[in-house]
Amino acid sequence: MARSLVVVESPAKAKTINKFLGKDYIVKASFGHIKDLPKSRLGVDVDNGFTPEYEIIKGKKKVVTELRRIAKEVYRSGGRIYLAQDPDREGEAIAWHVAEEIDGNMEGIYRVLFHEITRDAILEAINHPLRLDRKKYNAQIARRILDRLVGYEISPILWEKVRRGLSAGRVQSVALRLICEREKEIRAFVPQEYWSVTGEFGAPGIKPFTARLAKIEGKRVDLKGEGDAKGIVNDLSGCTFQVSRVARRERRKDPSPPFITSTLQQEGWKRFRFSAKKTMMIAQQLYEGVELGKEGPTGLITYMRTDSTRLSPVAVKEARGFIEERFGKEYLPPRGRVYPNRKTAQDAHEAIRPTSMRFPPEAVRSYLTPDQLRLYELIWNRFIASQMASAIIDQTVVTLEGRGRSGKAYLFQVTGSVTRFPGFMVLYKVEEEKELVLPSLKEGDDLQLLKAIPRQHFTQPPPRYTEGTLVKELEEKGIGRPSTYAVIISTIQERGYVKKEQGKLIPTDLGMEVSDLLVESFPKIMDVGFTARMEEDLDEIEEGKMEWLEAVKEFYGPFKEQVERARREMRDLKREEIPVDIECDRCGRRMVIKWGRRGRFLACEGYPACTNTRDFVMEGGEIKVIERKVEEVCPTCGGAMEIKEGRFGRFLACSNYPDCKTTKPLSTGVKCPEEGCDGEILERRSRKGRTFFSCSNYPTCTYSIWNRPADRPCPSCGHPFLVEKRGKLTCPSCSVQVEEEDLTLAGSS
Repeated sequence: MARSLVVVESPAKAKTINKFLGKDYIVKASFGHIKDLPKSRLGVDVDNGFTPEYEIIKGKKKVVTELRRIAKEVYRSGGRIYLAQDPDREGEAIAWHVAEEIDGNMEGIYRVLFHEITRDAILEAINHPLRLDRKKYNAQIARRILDRLVGYEISPILWEKVRRGLSAGRVQSVALRLICEREKEIRAFVPQEYWSVTGEFGAPGIKPFTARLAKIEGKRVDLKGEGDAKGIVNDLSGCTFQVSRVARRERRKDPSPPFITSTLQQEGWKRFRFSAKKTMMIAQQLYEGVELGKEGPTGLITYMRTDSTRLSPVAVKEARGFIEERFGKEYLPPRGRVYPNRKTAQDAHEAIRPTSMRFPPEAVRSYLTPDQLRLYELIWNRFIASQMASAIIDQTVVTLEGRGRSGKAYLFQVTGSVTRFPGFMVLYKVEEEKELVLPSLKEGDDLQLLKAIPRQHFTQPPPRYTEGTLVKELEEKGIGRPSTYAVIISTIQERGYVKKEQGKLIPTDLGMEVSDLLVESFPKIMDVGFTARMEEDLDEIEEGKMEWLEAVKEFYGPFKEQVERARREMRDLKREEIPVDIECDRCGRRMVIKWGRRGRFLACEGYPACTNTRDFVMEGGEIKVIERKVEEVCPTCGGAMEIKEGRFGRFLACSNYPDCKTTKPLSTGVKCPEEGCDGEILERRSRKGRTFFSCSNYPTCTYSIWNRPADRPCPSCGHPFLVEKRGKLTCPSCSVQVEEEDLTLAGSS
């Protein structure tokens, strides 16, 4: 039999597929894209129908040469060529480019789509090959050209007006705008004080419980200040209440649908703090194949770039069989569950699910890395749970009514819940179901108000985005597609527009300025609705409802006008100087706000005669100069040391620079906990730009931690310091979370 050639993207995928196809097939990897637009020039002939000028990527000529050689041998022997890149636009583009390089006539070339890397799926695809999909390839061409036009036309303007090396992106810049607008909301937010009152109730034979004050004189409670709350507490002192209503109802909690790309990325962040990029990298490994001992390389999950919750009937049947065997018939709903897709879902692939019930997580545990196991177990549990029975929760709402000493009517309420039947929650909980067991109460029971507790609260600003919540926002607004979320988020961080602190995405000064400039100069491109409509146009190109050239032309005309106007009118941050009413502490001249590589700063207007600079922050519309000097003298010249910010983070430097160039790492003031070590914990920056903390006696002492230490001992185990972790103080030894009152008590004991 003549041998055939199968071309895939990666060596891992090639190895798994080769196991199933055997000696009659040669399976080779293209190692991703083999062709792209040139890096050194636009690469799009705008005057000639926007023709893309693809060229072989540097370093891929050897791969292309080998594929051409093998293809000729296959043709001579009468074999076929199968292109088996991923079943999406990007995979279609790779397949098309491989086809062009090995056979420009496309004769004898077939396209096969593997939605999962299993024997049955591979043989089915090989036995029913397709032709290359011109419509899907056109959609990718349109996306690539649009992205290139935006990047290559706008980026040089940013180089000229802000600094060299910056970039703009058709989708990434809109994602940046979302983050910046959220930051502006947070900065403009003014907290509003409000109070609540909670009552503790009890009676002989009834265990005390708490309820919240809901109404006064039949009106909803709205307590603005401490005086209001304490007045109510005094009025309620010693009062008796009666149970006026006990309402019981059954609540059913349904399982969540199986994962799609966006929900997998959201849950990966929520549960494991995996970045979107890391989640997709691990999912790719599970899809392409993992070595399972005698089984060899095996694909464990279906294709991980999908926006469809659809499941195959075979997969649902297998899941139901597994549920009945593992949990019992009572955990099965009457029929398989079907979940509706979003309107924008393309439904080209199934949801993300395990490829076979033969490989439960416990069976493959020893073959997977810890991160692979965590993600696979998450996908497995979510899929199985999606076909399980609903949880049944008994909910009781108790209403208590009474009068204060003033005669006012007060109404308290409390809701208790108990899980009667866990259903899918035995395997997968989307969020922790908090149970509250109330004492046995009936209408007419008299209760004593044991005490009333006033509590102060403040309204909270909208939260900053995490990678998970940003993916959710992008999906809901129709920005990007499953294959692009991880790239969008990693790109805006790599460009220095956004930094991640304690899991939150915070725009840098650079990100805020660039976003504002782009919104002002390119309002249409930065418009969320316009970007979403462009994604819909790309979908229509893929479906054959629109020509790619039509979409590009429609975009480019108005865009070109905006580019020309931006070159003339965009603010020039490089040369902008804003005078402020602050004196230079070295020469007495006035300071000005300037723009530098790390954002805005104060500089003496007498530069270059005076090189004094200061960092500042805006508080309530006023400039607050950041005090940099510390109580430490320079060991070289005796001058004052001060905190400075460099490309590798904060450090101490002599204030007499440039005459004295002494620098030191920044100390946290916390002693190293290693026995026999007299070092201090210093703040450092890793090669990848992440802040960490390690001993000053390195390399003699290699103690290091990722979280910032706080010089307070743990009140639970006595560890010499705590660390700041996700906004809370946590002990690095016993992992207990410490509240401020615990620290106060520990200090006074």
